[in-house]
Amino acid sequence: MTLIDVLVALAIAVGLVGILVPVLPGSALILAAVLVWAAVTGGATAWTVFGVVTALLVAGTVVKYAVPGRRLKDSGIPASTQWIGAAGAILGFFVVPVVGVFLGFVAGVYVAERSRLGAQPAWPSTKAALRAVGLSILIELAAGLLAAGVWVVGVVAV
Repeated sequence: MTLIDVLVALAIAVGLVGILVPVLPGSALILAAVLVWAAVTGGATAWTVFGVVTALLVAGTVVKYAVPGRRLKDSGIPASTQWIGAAGAILGFFVVPVVGVFLGFVAGVYVAERSRLGAQPAWPSTKAALRAVGLSILIELAAGLLAAGVWVVGVVAV
């Protein structure tokens, strides 16, 4: 195992943490690390590994948005509520380090649903949104772990 392999492994590990705690762009970091590894290592195997990792991460990103979005739509949560939740997440990111994204998203969805539903409870919609976010994180994490596994196989094969 070379120094580049160790550095790429560390970058992939940081990327996986970035998926769980959305402070870093986890999937992009994993992709960049494998790209650097493929460029330095060279050869058909390294570039094939990069291609498979790219396909996995792109597919994970598409599914990460498609599946939870469909679930939210099926739950009756309008897109406007989701956008207000996203705005709350962005605001929360800057107000409360690390956990602000989660807190801001929940607060944004709750406020939007409270104003939309009036006297009806907003918490069921907020819970549905939280489940969708959790599912989104799990989908991206699964793609990241698969990509890391493909890279490990590539390191052994090269």
